[in-house]
Amino acid sequence: MASALIEDYALLGDLHTAALLGRDGGIDWLCLPRFDSPACFAALLHDESAGYWRIAPAGGGPATRRGYRGDTLIVDSEWDTPGGTVRVTDFMPPRGKSADVVRIVEGVSGRVPMRMDLVIRFDYGNVVPWMRRSDDGLIAVAGPDTVCLSSPVGMRGENMTTVAEFEVSAGEQVPFVLTHTPSHLLPDTVRSEAVRALGKTESFWQNWIDQCSYRGRWADAVRRAVITLKALTYAPTGGIVAAATTSLPECIGGVRNWDYRYCWLRDATFTLQALLGTGYIAEAKAWREWLVRAVAGDPAKLQIMYGLDGTRRLPEQMLDWLSGYEGSTPVRTGNEAAGQFQLDVWGEVLDGLNLALDSGLECEDTAWDIQRALLDFLEGHWDSPDASLWEVRGPQRHFVHSKVMAWAGVDRAVHAVQNHGREGPVDRWRALASAIHADVCEHGFDTERGTFTQYYGSAGLDSALLLIPRVGFLPWDDPRVVGTVEAVQRELSSDGFLRRYDTSEGSVDGLPGTEGAFLVCTFWLADALHGIGRRDEARALFERLLGLRNDVGLLSEEYDTESGRQVGNTPQAFSMVGLVNTARGLSGESTRTKLGANG
Repeated sequence: MASALIEDYALLGDLHTAALLGRDGGIDWLCLPRFDSPACFAALLHDESAGYWRIAPAGGGPATRRGYRGDTLIVDSEWDTPGGTVRVTDFMPPRGKSADVVRIVEGVSGRVPMRMDLVIRFDYGNVVPWMRRSDDGLIAVAGPDTVCLSSPVGMRGENMTTVAEFEVSAGEQVPFVLTHTPSHLLPDTVRSEAVRALGKTESFWQNWIDQCSYRGRWADAVRRAVITLKALTYAPTGGIVAAATTSLPECIGGVRNWDYRYCWLRDATFTLQALLGTGYIAEAKAWREWLVRAVAGDPAKLQIMYGLDGTRRLPEQMLDWLSGYEGSTPVRTGNEAAGQFQLDVWGEVLDGLNLALDSGLECEDTAWDIQRALLDFLEGHWDSPDASLWEVRGPQRHFVHSKVMAWAGVDRAVHAVQNHGREGPVDRWRALASAIHADVCEHGFDTERGTFTQYYGSAGLDSALLLIPRVGFLPWDDPRVVGTVEAVQRELSSDGFLRRYDTSEGSVDGLPGTEGAFLVCTFWLADALHGIGRRDEARALFERLLGLRNDVGLLSEEYDTESGRQVGNTPQAFSMVGLVNTARGLSGESTRTKLGANG
C-alpha cells in the first residue's frame, strides 16, 4: 500500500519524538526513543512491510472526520459506518520513564467491527524483531530495542502481521498501549491507565497553551503553530528539530530528499521571535541555552546544524532498502550539509543571542565570551565565499544574504556594547560593519535592474534577500529594498508563492530536478509586502498561505503549485515559525526588538 499524501498526516508527540497518523487510522512513521532514532514504523518511506500500525473499522477507508481535541496534541478520528459510529483517540503522553503511544477505541453509536494491523520493523524496516506473547499482549525485541503492545483484545499472527479483530458498542472503550524500552529493561506499560493518561495529556496541553499571549486576528492558527513547535522540541535539551521526518521529497520522484531531524542554527532568531512574541519565555530560554551549548568551542568549527543534544557528527547515509516516498530516492539519514561553511550562521547566532539579550534573557558572562570569539572569526572571514543559507551543494560563492548576516552579527555586537554595557572594541566593530555594508551595496546590487542579487555578479535572485530590511541592513522605504521585493516577487513566484531561488537546469545548486514553493519564503514575502506598504496584498497572501495547511493546521516545508499538494519534510518548524511571526507582524506586533544600527 502506498503512503498517503503528506498533508494527510497529523502529528503526535511526547516532547522526545513524534509519530505521523494518517486519515485511515494508520501510524506510518515513528522513531523511538528520539526524533533522530531509527524508525520502527517506516511505511511512510516504503510500504507497510517497513512497519506501520493501523486501527480502523474492518471495512477500512479514511475517517469521516478528525481533528485535534481543542488546543492539544490529541487526535480524535471518527468513522460513520453502516453499523454505527466509532471514535479512535490517539496521543502520546508527555514522556515519563518510557515512550508510549496510546490509542483508545470508543463506540459512539451502534456496534462497529474493528481491525488492528501491526507490523514492527526496527532500523527503518530493516530488522524483523523476535515476537513473543505476554500476559496482556505481545513483546517485540531486536538488539537494543523492545516494543510492547498491551490490550485486552486477543491478537494473532497473519502474514508477518499482528492482527486483532473485535467489535465495539456505544459507550465501550478498548485501549491499546504501545511502549518502547531498552531491551535490557523490563517494560512498564500503562494499559490500565490509558484513560487516566488521556486526561493528564489533555491537561498538560491545555495548561501549556494558556500561556500563549497572542490575541490577534489569526489566534487559532498561531496557537496550533506554537503547539507544533513545542511538539518538535526535544525536552531534555531544549533543541527544536527542523521537522519530524527524513527524506520526504521537495519534488515527488526527485533526489532532494534530506534528513531534517536535527537543529539548525539558521532558525535561531526566527524561533526566538516566535516564542518570545507569544509569551513562551521558558521555551525561548531553553532554546537559547541549547544554542549557547551547541556553538561553544572553536568558532572556526561552528556548524550550521547539530543533533538534539548538540552532537556535531551527523554522517549522511543512504538506506537503499527503502523505495522512498512515492519512489523518491535516495532515502537519507544524517546530513552532509553539517560540514558546509555557511557564513550566515555566525551572524544568525549573534543576532539570536542579541535578541535574547534585548528581551531580558540574561546570559552568563561565558555567553558573551563565546560571542566575542564568534566575532573574531567573523572579522577575519566575512569576505570568504560560502554555501549560503540554502546549503547549496555546488561551488562556494559570495552570497548576498550571507554578507548581510555577517553585517548583522557585527551590528548586534555594537548594540550590545552601546545598550547592554558589554565590553568590546566597539569602534573597530562599527568600522567593520560599515565596511561589510559598503561591500554588499557595491557588489551585491544590480543598479540596472534595481535589485540585490543572489550572489556577487549573479543575475539570479534569492528569497532570502527579503530579509535585508528585516535585519535592519536598510530601511523598508529604501528604493533598493522596494526594488528587491518587487523583483523577487516577480521572478521567483509560482502561482503567487515563492521558490527559494531558480532551481532549473544549470542553477546554482547543481542538483537535478526542481522543488516546490518554499513556504517560509512566502511568509517572508507577506512580511515584505506589509513592510513596503502593500498591506492589503500582504494580508491576502497570508490568508492564501493559511489555506495551504492541512485539515489539522500543519504545514510541511514546501508546496507544489502544479499538483496542489504539500511536499518536503513535515511538519516543518520553519514554516510554522513563519506563520507565527507573520501573523504577529500583520497584527501590528513587531517581530523584532531592534532593527539594527542602520535601520
